[in-house]
Amino acid sequence: MQNSGDLEVSRRGILIGSAASVAATAVPAVAQPARPAPAPAMAKVSFKVNGKARALELDTRVSLLDALREHLHLTGTKKGCDHGQCGACTVIVDGRRINSCLTLAVMHEGDEIVTIEGLGTPEKLHPMQAAFVVHDGYQCGYCTPGQICSAVAVLDEIKAGIPSHVTADLTAAPAVTNMEIRERMSGNICRCGAYPNIVAAISDVAGVKA
Repeated sequence: MQNSGDLEVSRRGILIGSAASVAATAVPAVAQPARPAPAPAMAKVSFKVNGKARALELDTRVSLLDALREHLHLTGTKKGCDHGQCGACTVIVDGRRINSCLTLAVMHEGDEIVTIEGLGTPEKLHPMQAAFVVHDGYQCGYCTPGQICSAVAVLDEIKAGIPSHVTADLTAAPAVTNMEIRERMSGNICRCGAYPNIVAAISDVAGVKA
């Protein structure tokens, strides 16, 4: 059995040990020199944009959208959601429409890219651009470049016989109908709600009634 002296020593030892622990944790750690951030991986990429050969050296993480806007200053292609959900960044690559925010620029070595600037000019509009003007297919206009690029590609898809989810007969060539246009354009969001006029513009270019 321990006597009172032993208990007193034990208590004193515990208190001293606790104080030493607190003092030790209060001492700031010696600052370590900051390590320099690793340099980004760079790569060269060459492609044709609106008929002109372009060569860039880019961070491999740069999207095609940012390469077009920030490096080539083709700001007609818009950054909307930056998640592939709104279609504002739609461009045409090798004849097929894509969301340029969802693909890396370095993946397009040798590709032919068409942006809204490459479809027409203010002096000589592309038929689809002219139809959007005639049918008032825009309001704020932010989504319009992507809408027009997508609309041009939609008519090419139908002409090539590519079916959509609403094509009833997969063995027959799809027709340009209101339903086909709406289904194929569903990835392009217009927050102003100009959808009826957009459909009318596309139908006009296709030579059918909306």
